[in-house]
Amino acid sequence: AVVDLLGALAYGELAAFERLAEDAKLAPTLGDKAELAKMASAEFHHFEQLSDRLAAVDEDPTAAMEPFAKALDDFHRQTAPSDWLEGLVKAYVGDSIASDFYREVAARLDTDTRSLVLAVLDDTGHGNFAVEKVRAAIEADPRLGGRLALWARRLMGEALSQAQRVVADRDA
Repeated sequence: AVVDLLGALAYGELAAFERLAEDAKLAPTLGDKAELAKMASAEFHHFEQLSDRLAAVDEDPTAAMEPFAKALDDFHRQTAPSDWLEGLVKAYVGDSIASDFYREVAARLDTDTRSLVLAVLDDTGHGNFAVEKVRAAIEADPRLGGRLALWARRLMGEALSQAQRVVADRDA
């Protein structure tokens, strides 16, 4: 079960890296692009830490991640943002769901693994950046609020659907 958790989290971090790097292309300013690139770099560093931990417990990181790749890839494919703001909402909602889940599970892990998981989930400022940018956009154009709220609900539904599929496919 620990290997599954580390594998799922590692692939999630790798996918987050890819997503943020891709979303940086939608950034309206060079500063925003640089901020997303910085976030992507942090996600990749987390991926490396998790991969190293898997290797330290004699597990192949790629094999540990493989069972979770399809569900996460499907989620990202089905929830591709159409613009910068949708990308920020997706990053915020997706990271919040994953963080809450992994924090709950981490309480049941050995000390070393728990410390790593909590360090990987530690707030890197991603959420604050997304909230500030989305809030400013809605203040500038209040009509955006409804569209982005619907988008966030869709993301929640898709995330729950993919989580159910993973649970149904794995008995870990």
